[in-house]
Amino acid sequence: MAYIHKEFLIESAPDNVWAAVRDVSEIHRRLAPGFVTDTHLKADTRVVTFANGVVVHELLVDIDDEARRVAYAVVGGSLAPKRHHASMQVLADGKEHSRFVWIIDVTPDDLAGPIAEMVDQGARVIKRTLETQAMPDN
Repeated sequence: MAYIHKEFLIESAPDNVWAAVRDVSEIHRRLAPGFVTDTHLKADTRVVTFANGVVVHELLVDIDDEARRVAYAVVGGSLAPKRHHASMQVLADGKEHSRFVWIIDVTPDDLAGPIAEMVDQGARVIKRTLETQAMPDN
């Protein structure tokens, strides 16, 4: 099983970052606009459409407000891993900064490269989006 770990700092308060991550049906607007072009819920499954045309069906496994963590698993769509589990967690790094931790376990291993590339792209968009929203003029 391949392991992908992405961690980065965001210049925005943890509660602000968590509000965007927790809004699981609005990631195309609040978290990763442009990188994700559409998100909608079907019961406990989130359908996510990416700008590159990939569509994934993500079973929402857990939303933990205390730990500021969302866990999900890809269970369908155009990306077809044998197994996939991921989590996004927001940790405080002072009052006005957050540490964003994104972890993915996936098989088969040959999906690790393409998924890691998407994670890198997504992380850049998430950081830019949340830091822009945190600016006082917005």
